[in-house]
Amino acid sequence: MSTSHENAALGQAIASPVQGTLVDAFVFDRGDQLARHVSEIIAAEIRQRTAMGQKAVLGLATGSTPAETYRELVRLHREEGLDLSNVEIFLLGEYVGLEAESPQSHARWIAHHLIDPTNIPPEHVHLPDVSDPSPAGLQAACRRLEDALAEQGGLDLVVCGIGRNGHLAFNEPFSVRHSRTRPCTLDPVTRQAAASDFFGLENVPTHAVTMGMATIMEARNVLLLALGEHKAKVVVEAFEGMETDRIPASYLQQHPNAALFLDRSAAGGLTGYAAPWQLGNIQWNDPLIKRAVLWLCQQTGKALLKLDDNDFRDHDLHQLLRHHGPAQDLAQRVFRWMMDTIDYHPAPQPPKKCLCFSPHPDDDVISMGGSLIRLVEDGHDVHIAYMTSGNIAVFDHDALQIADMVSEYHRIFELDPGPADDIQDRVRAALAEKSPGQPDAEAIQKIKGLIRWTEARAGAVKVGCREENLHFLDLPFYRTGTVDKRPVGDEDIAIIRQLLETVQPDVAFVAGDLADPHGTHRVCAQAVFHALTAMQAEGVPTPEVLLYRGAWQEYALHEIEIAVPLSPGDMDLKRKAIFMHESQKDEALFPGSDPREFWQRAEDRNRMTADGYNQLGLPEFFALEAFTRWDGHPV
Repeated sequence: MSTSHENAALGQAIASPVQGTLVDAFVFDRGDQLARHVSEIIAAEIRQRTAMGQKAVLGLATGSTPAETYRELVRLHREEGLDLSNVEIFLLGEYVGLEAESPQSHARWIAHHLIDPTNIPPEHVHLPDVSDPSPAGLQAACRRLEDALAEQGGLDLVVCGIGRNGHLAFNEPFSVRHSRTRPCTLDPVTRQAAASDFFGLENVPTHAVTMGMATIMEARNVLLLALGEHKAKVVVEAFEGMETDRIPASYLQQHPNAALFLDRSAAGGLTGYAAPWQLGNIQWNDPLIKRAVLWLCQQTGKALLKLDDNDFRDHDLHQLLRHHGPAQDLAQRVFRWMMDTIDYHPAPQPPKKCLCFSPHPDDDVISMGGSLIRLVEDGHDVHIAYMTSGNIAVFDHDALQIADMVSEYHRIFELDPGPADDIQDRVRAALAEKSPGQPDAEAIQKIKGLIRWTEARAGAVKVGCREENLHFLDLPFYRTGTVDKRPVGDEDIAIIRQLLETVQPDVAFVAGDLADPHGTHRVCAQAVFHALTAMQAEGVPTPEVLLYRGAWQEYALHEIEIAVPLSPGDMDLKRKAIFMHESQKDEALFPGSDPREFWQRAEDRNRMTADGYNQLGLPEFFALEAFTRWDGHPV
């Protein structure tokens, strides 16, 4: 039987093995590559077990991280005939206190994403029975699950993720190594991470049942997946640090067949990926030289043009100094590269058509509001495409307030109040019957979408855009009424392509960040890139594409290709545009783990980027907005 390590080696054409981690680690340029590769490992295990007349026993996690991998398994089943009828699935955990059909339950999630679309028999799915939440009831359910697993001969393969606090399944910090399936109390960090799924932290269960670390460690193979910058820190702690019960995922250091599968963002902090020169000789190229010299500035606290040969030697950059030095040549080379990124004009002259794709109705002004101001000032024809309605990110009380206001509006102006009163009654009734986390009724979804629409229009006008240049796409993938979205479909791509062919922009701006905890930015970027790729294949002209980051994370200095300086006046106007989004002001429904308001995050991020340039000895600016160029591939 092949191990996950051997299978992982098959993917080295698209994945880079990383040195320095305490388990085998592989980094993929794109999330879709990772999903395809991991799904092939799972499929190979299933085929091998089938050929041997055995069942494949899988321990599976749920959530956004493995979702694309499971979609790829579904595709293999439908298009390539992968037979899943001999698969036995054991879920790694389940919340306690949810109704059986709750949209947040792991049982319902795995049924929707994997069981229902394939030929896995429902009776082959094993999960903790949480119908009796008493201590005795849960303990009995845990014993039954362990007994069922023992009857199957243990787990052949586990697919899992890692929490920001280092948990694996629901084995929270300070879980013991020898634990078995058991009830547990959820860590506050875990509950905060799940808050968006439940439409508020107060709705997240406080307890769950989890497969224990000993049970997971006895699996013959373990595949741990991590996506996004928000996982980078804990990946380093778990797999470059010491094994510790504070980070239960670090126990995998002792597993003989555990492997990590990471995208570039999640791998960003690993020494072998972020600073490979620290682990031995490497083949130097311009991007690595730039990264190493900027890293050296951070380590020494020196500006670029103050570096000397001893700085390189003291930080194990002898090889770089020997082949590409002396220090002053290297520093001047990188200094010129960084100076070339500074551009007051984010689009070339003469005036062009510019199109900003905004995943949510406020990402345009939050992420590149200053650059939009500059584009308008430079005389460009600026368009903004709001890709989703953003309606799930509006509080219920805001929707009720609008329904009440419209009803009263009709009365004040002596209009027929009947239809407005009817809508008001329907909204009140729907909200009274709605359980936490349940999708909104259609009328409420429309009202919430209208709130975001008016705010988006006001924010765009504030930075100088014309109303007739605002495009509200309302892409179908988003129209679920829940945090869990559909994959990008042909209809989404067709809508985007039609807009591109109608506007015919010279420059397009796309949210290219992967740190958005809800995944909407990633999905929207995929949709845009699919449309552009299809157009290019047909010889249809396409725009230059620049990528910006959302409210969650900024590009590292070595990644920045264009940095647009912002004055204090630019920042003040940008802040006012963000303030137009009143439903997201003071308290947003889905703030993530960052307690700052979105305008504060934007200002801090822009000023930190400017400070980073200043510390390198580059010109000192009040703030900077950063962009990279699209490399022509999907994210």
